[in-house]
Amino acid sequence: MRKGILSMTTAAAVMTLGLAACGSEEPTTAAPSGDPSAASSAAATGKVGVILPDSKSSARWETADRKYLEEAFKAAGVAYDIQNAQGDKTQFQTIADQMITNGATVLMIVNLDSGTGKAVLDKAKAQGVATIDYDRLTLNGGASYYVSFDNTKVGTLQGEGLVKCLTDKKAEKPIVAELNGSPTDNNATLFKNGYDGVLKPKYDSKEYVKGPDQSVPDWDNAQAGTIFEQMLTEQPKIAGVLAANDGLGNAAITVLKKNNLNGKVPVTGQDATVQGLQNILAGDQCMTVYKAIKKEADAAAELAIGLAKGEKPAASGTVKDTESGADVPAVLLDPQPIFFDSVKDVVADGFVTKEELCTGDFAKKCTEAGIE
Repeated sequence: MRKGILSMTTAAAVMTLGLAACGSEEPTTAAPSGDPSAASSAAATGKVGVILPDSKSSARWETADRKYLEEAFKAAGVAYDIQNAQGDKTQFQTIADQMITNGATVLMIVNLDSGTGKAVLDKAKAQGVATIDYDRLTLNGGASYYVSFDNTKVGTLQGEGLVKCLTDKKAEKPIVAELNGSPTDNNATLFKNGYDGVLKPKYDSKEYVKGPDQSVPDWDNAQAGTIFEQMLTEQPKIAGVLAANDGLGNAAITVLKKNNLNGKVPVTGQDATVQGLQNILAGDQCMTVYKAIKKEADAAAELAIGLAKGEKPAASGTVKDTESGADVPAVLLDPQPIFFDSVKDVVADGFVTKEELCTGDFAKKCTEAGIE
């Protein structure tokens, strides 16, 4: 397991002053209350601003990342403000301006693209605000730190997972379609580098046939469904789908169901969402990649808390910014492949509960998968 970057101190209780997402809603903020010594301690620290990207591309941002970040900031007695840009680049920059104006000394962002992300980071740094790229690296952004998973490895696991599923089905010269993530997301590029590293040798050796290969703007699941429907129309004999996350995978599965091909054509995913795991239990999705988001959120929160307290925390490694050439201090965590017989690992880790996963017809499947 990952060792902590910093040792977090336990402070007094905190209270949540608002709940967050975007638009007219108030941001999520917290500050210590009650114990005067806790208030004094908080006054000596800065404030952390966090901008999440949306709630459409993946459920994780609101159901997991927000929750775990809030828990960490509350436990440390550090004031915070978490908002969600809901996919709006203008709103993203407006939120950042408000956070800086309202006294944020640390800004953590999940960029919508590197261009707008860089503009926000540049403005923050000009105001003396420390910066953290969370989950997605902002190319040429110059963030103080980067916290994520090894995203090339995520893609490698997806490629290896699809190979395993096609092998299990004894597929011969299968036509593989690739449904990639957003072209403006550096992570999507890294995922593709990973799975193409596995699949290209298969294409080159003629063991597999390279089929349609297309990116999905903004990770939009509705667009993914339209794109995949066109793929299947153009190439009805698609035998495997490398979908870059569970949302895109479910969009493909929906189309496959309409053509009575679900369960016959292996589909990959990522994020270990309840929907993705249920698709695996049903036999419609062959695998997903589980990223223990609590570990990612905790690692980022520890850095942010240290910066808010005026410390200079150390990161365990670096990543190369391919545009600026700079080495960015980074914490990269290990992802885990999940198949039918390992769905129970995600439940055991507390990322999803048996109650939300094993509903209705999935109860029997959960029993078969050893979920207790």
